[in-house]
Amino acid sequence: MENRVFGHTNQFSINTRYSDREPKTIAPAEILEDRSASNCFTINLDQALDLAVENSREYQTQKEQLYLSALTLTGARYQFSPQFFADSTPQITGSPEGPEIGSIRSQIGVSQLLKTGGSLTLALANDLVRYFGGKPDTVARNSAVNTLSVDLTQPLLRGFGINSPAVENLTQAERNVVYAVRSYSLYQQEFAVTTVSTYFALLTQKDIVRNNYRNYTNRVETTRYLQARAIDRERLSNADDARTAELTAKTDYIDSLASYLSALDSFKLRLGVPLASQLYLDDKDLKELIGAGLTPVDIDRKAAFQICVQKQMDVLNAIDEFEDSKRKVRVAADQLRADLNVFANSSLDSELPEDYTNFDPDKVVYTAGVRLNLPVDRLPERNAYRATLVSFESQLRSLSLTLDNFRDRIDRGLRTVEQARLNHLSAAESLKVAQRRVENNVMLMEAGRATVRDVREAQDGLIQAQNNLATIYAQYLTARLNLLLNVGLIDTRPGKFWLLDPLREQLTPAQRGPSPLQMPDDRVLPPETFLEPNS
Repeated sequence: MENRVFGHTNQFSINTRYSDREPKTIAPAEILEDRSASNCFTINLDQALDLAVENSREYQTQKEQLYLSALTLTGARYQFSPQFFADSTPQITGSPEGPEIGSIRSQIGVSQLLKTGGSLTLALANDLVRYFGGKPDTVARNSAVNTLSVDLTQPLLRGFGINSPAVENLTQAERNVVYAVRSYSLYQQEFAVTTVSTYFALLTQKDIVRNNYRNYTNRVETTRYLQARAIDRERLSNADDARTAELTAKTDYIDSLASYLSALDSFKLRLGVPLASQLYLDDKDLKELIGAGLTPVDIDRKAAFQICVQKQMDVLNAIDEFEDSKRKVRVAADQLRADLNVFANSSLDSELPEDYTNFDPDKVVYTAGVRLNLPVDRLPERNAYRATLVSFESQLRSLSLTLDNFRDRIDRGLRTVEQARLNHLSAAESLKVAQRRVENNVMLMEAGRATVRDVREAQDGLIQAQNNLATIYAQYLTARLNLLLNVGLIDTRPGKFWLLDPLREQLTPAQRGPSPLQMPDDRVLPPETFLEPNS
């Protein structure tokens, strides 16, 4: 089914390390021991993705949901496959005045639902009967009869072909698997993007922790310097101000460290590794991301929405579900029609009383006819039809909402990406200014031309600029990947997909365009450019 939907197959198994074991052999103590493992390891982003796919409980649940959808389809297809049956019923009957009769009724055959809405059954029945003597003058005797029969029923009006409820159930089951395959593929992409975004957010938090620690150590040095000068050359109040700033920096450092460790535990839950494990993240991926710079996103908003309608899995499912609702209206309307069924039956018995292997074709018995049932009372069918009309209207609104939501996501995503890019330019420049300001104020304070408050404010500005710049790379990456998800142009299968630019090869020149928030040459445009109609 996946090959039919995407043109490629990504086979997977829902088996886990417990799947080959008897459930009764798995004790709670074993799970407790497993989740108490305290391994220590350092991972990069590629390894984090591998761990998540292998161990994530949520990921495993999604695989199982797809598997269950496929199971449902096999059940629906089974209804249209040959159904073999074989049964046997021995019994004895009698009365005090009459003979006892022992019989064995056996039959074997096959039945088949037809996609025309009809059914066909072929059966061979065997009746073995023995009459036991009840009275002294009653003679025991045997009887053996084989019956070969064929039955055919075919509707001509209501329930014919694709309007058959059974055929419709099969069609819907097949489409449900298509939806499940699409949803699972989209989930894989979302899972990879969320894992990548979370990883870089953690690396950013690590960077902020280090920045806060450096800020704290700088404040400690400043406090010591002023306390030493307060003996004869500096006011004690300046040393106290520096001590207050030092304690604030200490609090900021402790808070950021605690926040990072809590976020790291949440990431362990996402990966499915025991929380008792000591997990460390490699910083090289963040350095590589910063070295790659901000990958541009120059897709036109209208072209992005057109691609979304053609490729985004949720949108494709919404469109197809709308088509499903139209089809169900047709099937329900067909149930209001008259029944006109063709039926045919033929049977052939073996020769009596005991020659059950001999059939005389000249003695075949057949029946054929047409059964008409006028639609005099169709209240349940009428209610079902009206319910499908209501469902159709609801599905129509759902489709329009889905399309509007994705248009909004795309426009919002384009603005967010451009917003992060412009903020990066400002943050990079702010960091340079903040560094110069700290250096100048420190020299001025040492020369007695600046106060400790000036130095403290400069240091506050520097740490804020450092932290702002540290977060922007991760924010831009997350915004870009989510935009590609919403457009339907992301492919998370290649290695380091977060550094790749799928737009470079997939867009034509006509599909490229500026962001809705673009400011030419990065110049600040007046608000009227965006808030008022263009003259």
